[in-house]
Amino acid sequence: MDLFEKITSSMGGPLGQHQQWAHGYFSYPKLEGEIGPHMQFNGKEHLVWSLNNYLGLANHPDVRKADAQAAADYGMAYPMGARMMSGNSIHHEELEQGLAQFVGKEDAFLLNYGYQGMVSIIDTLVSRNDVIVYDAESHACIIDGLRMHMGKRFVYQHNDIESCRKQLERATKLTEASGGGILLITEGVFGMSGAQGKLKEIVDLKSEFNFRVLVDDAHGFGTMGKTGAGTHEEQDCIDGVDVYFGTFAKSMAGIGGFVAADKLVVDYLRYNMRSQIFAKALPMPMVIGLKKRFEMLKSMPELREKLWQVAKALQTGLVERGFDIGVTNTMVTPVFLKGDLYEATALTRDLRERWSIFCSIVVYPVIPKGLIILRLIPTATHSMEDVQRTLDAYSEMGEKLKAGHYSEKVPQA
Repeated sequence: MDLFEKITSSMGGPLGQHQQWAHGYFSYPKLEGEIGPHMQFNGKEHLVWSLNNYLGLANHPDVRKADAQAAADYGMAYPMGARMMSGNSIHHEELEQGLAQFVGKEDAFLLNYGYQGMVSIIDTLVSRNDVIVYDAESHACIIDGLRMHMGKRFVYQHNDIESCRKQLERATKLTEASGGGILLITEGVFGMSGAQGKLKEIVDLKSEFNFRVLVDDAHGFGTMGKTGAGTHEEQDCIDGVDVYFGTFAKSMAGIGGFVAADKLVVDYLRYNMRSQIFAKALPMPMVIGLKKRFEMLKSMPELREKLWQVAKALQTGLVERGFDIGVTNTMVTPVFLKGDLYEATALTRDLRERWSIFCSIVVYPVIPKGLIILRLIPTATHSMEDVQRTLDAYSEMGEKLKAGHYSEKVPQA
């Protein structure tokens, strides 16, 4: 068989199969103009609810100024080389020290990319005799890290502590025989449903089992907790989380991420994570820009307060209008609808073309057939007028969906 035969026959799976008609509109759309709640799509202004720019730092004038100055001072090439060899700097180390202190850990290590970093953390922490226990709705970066693991792994039902306990029992029996350890992986905020991971209850299981906890808090860092330190701060279990991962791509509106833990653990990762040892360091303009973003994240709580004001208004309004937003207890706002793929694309197109509202659409195979999720991401830069405009549009869209307006048999206006 020719290697490319699978490409011509299936395009690799359900997502690839739809690329011919979806590309450029439903997938790989182009949002243009200044990053914010109002951007251009297909040549028309749209109200955008699909950017994880939680605190609105992406185009903040102070951030833009810091980025521009750092680029002028250093260029994009500096520092040259991997950090272990020739690419280290005082700015990289200062950012690490600040992040570690903020999230309540002894040390931290910068990662060039969040997705790649999470995969590499898992690969580095576990060996063949170790067992991984993980949540069923873990992000793709966790799943890809699991695929690299040559030992056993057990999945527990999403946010189900009894299921988690059973899998820990299975893992414990295996490690008692193999001499390995147990790594439990969950998320602080699940980006699809908006549910918080049950970190506190998982940490409490340490009284029954011997395991370590790795938390992917990509959505929680900067948004959750009294100071924004993360979901482990929100649930008052900072010490019980052994390894904490955060990304710069969301609240910090940058690129890259970090891992924080006890100094001994971070030093182990620093000298054994192949994706960082053999990769060029984060460019200086990004590091200095991240320092500015981090400073603002800590010193401007009003940004987080505005984010939550918008999120609560949006979520309350949706519930009052009869929409199902699931179990979200974070700013992530999913709207669960029933319908097929045709209805999903038709109502999404209606929202964009009729009301100029742009949000992310999630369908099978990411979720079961017959379900549709429209995911709304509030930010500190959205206004109450944006919320009201969206609620009005969703009310009409919901009625049209119930009436069958978006089914293939009924012509659309």
